[in-house]
Amino acid sequence: MSTLATKQDVAAAVAAAGFDTGTIRFGVDAYQLVYRTVDPEGRPTTASGLLVLPRSREHALRTVSFDHGTASYRSDAPSSVTEVGFVSAPAVTYASAGFAAVAPDYLGLGAGPGPHPWMDVPSETTASLDMLRAARAFVPRTGRVLGHDVLVTGFSQGASAAMALARTLQAGGDRWFRLEAVAPISGAYDFQHAELPALLAGSLDAKSSVLYTAYLLVAWNRLHHLYDSPDEVFQAPYDSIIEALFDGAHTGQQLLAGTPDTLGPLLTPHGLDMLRHPTGQLAAALRVADNTCAWKPRVPVRLYDADADEQAANANTGHCEAALRSHGAHAPVVDLGSPDYEGSRHLGSNVAGTAAIVRWFGQLH
Repeated sequence: MSTLATKQDVAAAVAAAGFDTGTIRFGVDAYQLVYRTVDPEGRPTTASGLLVLPRSREHALRTVSFDHGTASYRSDAPSSVTEVGFVSAPAVTYASAGFAAVAPDYLGLGAGPGPHPWMDVPSETTASLDMLRAARAFVPRTGRVLGHDVLVTGFSQGASAAMALARTLQAGGDRWFRLEAVAPISGAYDFQHAELPALLAGSLDAKSSVLYTAYLLVAWNRLHHLYDSPDEVFQAPYDSIIEALFDGAHTGQQLLAGTPDTLGPLLTPHGLDMLRHPTGQLAAALRVADNTCAWKPRVPVRLYDADADEQAANANTGHCEAALRSHGAHAPVVDLGSPDYEGSRHLGSNVAGTAAIVRWFGQLH
């Protein structure tokens, strides 16, 4: 456990991470929880996550579930970071505003074993739901309890994960928790029809496109057997190193150094064709990943994105809004403008979105 004892301590840490301090009311206590869950095949495994609690006098706490964005290095997960930073600041922000903040690491990140099954919505959902259950079991040790209501949010990879968790909660996936609201940020909700076309057309940041494309092929080959040998989809010399780079033990800097700056040198003609015209196992997996907005929430929903996002094509949010509307749901898109975080509009949307969503969640009760 780590503690930021006063709201001044929290404000200093959150400000240093580049996040808004306007909603900070309490000091916080943070815990890493390691809990039982299942892997993509339904077999027992463990996962970890970050629980942050306010140092308030409230006995029954409302819960915010925050699903984080893409990470490949296991120590970049919310529960593994030792100081408040980009990946943990949202959870600290929600807790300091008075919520119990629950942030799953997902499978294969943090203290969980094995490689991370990136963008695998079913295991993101089970890991997120089981993290909520683990938090509910742990919190009474602190003299508090978690109430029934869960406010669900997430960023980037975590946006579609949040939508899937929200759908599961509304459908009665847990007898204790009930969905109160949903507010995802800058998601890749439609990989086949929005994200992949933008990646392949070169309309997004080139280096990010390389990393996301490589991650998708490597992670999904482990799950869905997309190729027999890396040289079918990756050009030399990357065919011999790319799978090892995404083993959870290589840092982001090592991934940047070990991959090309554009997609051209990375993919073979067959690899490009697979992504342009998905069939078979890839098409089936994309249908699952791209289905998280195909339902009718019975709670307030807001979709957040930033202008000209360089990593998650804005068409993703438009497609999600249209899918929700086609099911009879009203889900306004909140334009976060042009936020910047270390030169990235995409990362900036997490900072600006957190500031907006914590205020909205506070108004809903």
